[in-house]
Amino acid sequence: MSDSEILFKARTVQLILKNQTEEAIRALSRHYDVIVPNLKVGMPKKSRKKVACYVAETQTIHIGSRDELEDPFVILHEFYHHLRMHGRKHLGTEKHADKFACEFILVYQAFSKHPFTVSYE
Repeated sequence: MSDSEILFKARTVQLILKNQTEEAIRALSRHYDVIVPNLKVGMPKKSRKKVACYVAETQTIHIGSRDELEDPFVILHEFYHHLRMHGRKHLGTEKHADKFACEFILVYQAFSKHPFTVSYE
């Protein structure tokens, strides 16, 4: 993994933790060259018991509560689902979405042991 990729991942998690989730989503979308998904607090009827979900038809990441807006695992997991949609077909799995989110978090954790703020751009 390149230094710029490491910094990008650490910065993305940092943005989410600082409740700058929309900025993180925009940065992810630019980085992966995909349309910026919508972000909505509130779950669709059929998914109310879930913490979050991605709805391909509306290109929307739904979050169950405002608390999850600051949860990097939830945001990155659902962004992975957005990233892996092609047409209406999903090409990823829950396991891969978890791995995607964990990779960002592990990079951030490696940086968070140091007394400086990671900056990206």
